[in-house]
Amino acid sequence: MFQYLITISPLGFMYGSSGGFLSPENLVGRSGAKFPPEAATLSGLFFSTNKVKSYISPKELSDNLFVAGPFWAKSDDPEYFYVPIPWHKVVAKKGVDQWKMKSGKWHREFEDLDPDYSWQTVNSWDNSPAVIKKNGDIADIPWKYVPILHPKTKDDERCTLAEDGLFLENSVQMDDECCLVYLSTHALVDGWYRFGGENHLVEIKSIELPNDSPILKLLRQPIQRSFALIAPGIWGSNKFSYRYPKNEDFSQKRPEMLTDKPISYRYRAKGKMGRGRYAVPPGTVYLLREPLDKTWWEFPENWFPKEGFSLKQVGCGLCLPIEIQGVE
Repeated sequence: MFQYLITISPLGFMYGSSGGFLSPENLVGRSGAKFPPEAATLSGLFFSTNKVKSYISPKELSDNLFVAGPFWAKSDDPEYFYVPIPWHKVVAKKGVDQWKMKSGKWHREFEDLDPDYSWQTVNSWDNSPAVIKKNGDIADIPWKYVPILHPKTKDDERCTLAEDGLFLENSVQMDDECCLVYLSTHALVDGWYRFGGENHLVEIKSIELPNDSPILKLLRQPIQRSFALIAPGIWGSNKFSYRYPKNEDFSQKRPEMLTDKPISYRYRAKGKMGRGRYAVPPGTVYLLREPLDKTWWEFPENWFPKEGFSLKQVGCGLCLPIEIQGVE
């Protein structure tokens, strides 16, 4: 089980990637902009830090390090961090709605109501959209994109090169009162680190989770017929990425889904860039024909791709049980 919250507070700007499949023609655009960094980035930091000053057995890290995220929180209350709102809950500024099962089909009252919020506090996970909104357990993202133009000058003049003399960095500025949050089975030594693309400086702290923490209570609950992702989901083999595990013990339950378009997902392992994939986005809701009766920790590793290590170790498909009206 996860034992720590890893909080990451930027000391200035952070890097906002333009997505996992960047092309020279799309350097300026923010189509597919990707922030915060995936949990795999934090996993890599564990291994690189441990190489410099070994405090955990390398085999222990390889076999037993699990991280998950990204999430975010108010810096003064990181235990009650924000997670993606499941897609069956619609929370907008002008009202709320909820997807239900009616006569075997998805149904909601206000079809033209689009969600304005996509993050809720983890301790409000089981609450209805109306209660979440009334209690103020929703929030807008606490970061904004800030483009920074970097010049590359000539060696003997303070002038940019005639060709390739400029590079646009899609930086991100976090709210000073907020921080990024990741779950981890191991602690990282508190301090300042270079983190993410462009190696921007951040302050990292490890906070031990109490046994009654809201996230641990939720993760201990076995999933029955419905659950929602709180981290990107990648299922299937090393060659293909599926919307759900194709193993017989899962696919025979014939899941129905509420989801959005896939998101790009890429990571670096052992100094090499993994091949680009598409992931099922956080917030995706799965409704199964039969009860699963497993927690995420009990999901078999063969449900996840394995490229040097199982993608389950970087929190892929991390999910929590939910209740959907009309589902027994």
